[in-house]
Amino acid sequence: MKLTLFDLDHTLLSGDSDVLWCDFLIDQGVLERQSFAVRNADMEARYKAGTVGLDEFANFYVGTLAGRTPLDWEPLRQTFLVTTILPRIGRPALDLVNRHLDAGDLVVMTTATNRFITELTAIYFGIEHLIATEPQLQDGKFTGRTSGTLNMREGKVTRLHSWLSGCGHRFKDFDSTAYSDSINDLPLLQAVKRAIAVNPDMQLREKAQARGWKVLQLV
Repeated sequence: MKLTLFDLDHTLLSGDSDVLWCDFLIDQGVLERQSFAVRNADMEARYKAGTVGLDEFANFYVGTLAGRTPLDWEPLRQTFLVTTILPRIGRPALDLVNRHLDAGDLVVMTTATNRFITELTAIYFGIEHLIATEPQLQDGKFTGRTSGTLNMREGKVTRLHSWLSGCGHRFKDFDSTAYSDSINDLPLLQAVKRAIAVNPDMQLREKAQARGWKVLQLV
């Protein structure tokens, strides 16, 4: 059996969904530009460097949803997909995903970005299975906090094993491949049989070259 894992941001997508979501909300007047733009840029820089704390990162972005229901957010989420996300998805990324889907692989999108922001993107790619950071809901509203294990760094491996177990599978039984751009995904890339660095950051490029991993430019 073949298992293919795709990171989303800067891998299949030209940009970072979390950062783009914040920029979108600033443009929509939902977030205050002067203070939030600086914090957004700082969080992005420290994520790329692999130095940001897991809880700090996840709760910062999930915090943008706080106080509203999924239904409240849905019109903006749909607009975000059409105006911001889809223009950043190139034909090469779509073709790559389709090749694995057509081959009958078990294809999974695994992303540190929260499920509410990314699930429409997974649907657009035709990827049925999404493992993402889970935003917490209480009384039907987002609390601004996360729930469960964060799908980031080592958490991606933990969440993958848990998801496969829930589906009646064992990770070791698969011929596994993972695509990612980020040093933050090194634990996942080390766990699979075939690691492919896509549009890699400098740290991941160095790791890929040292280990003989394939390097792919999609965007």
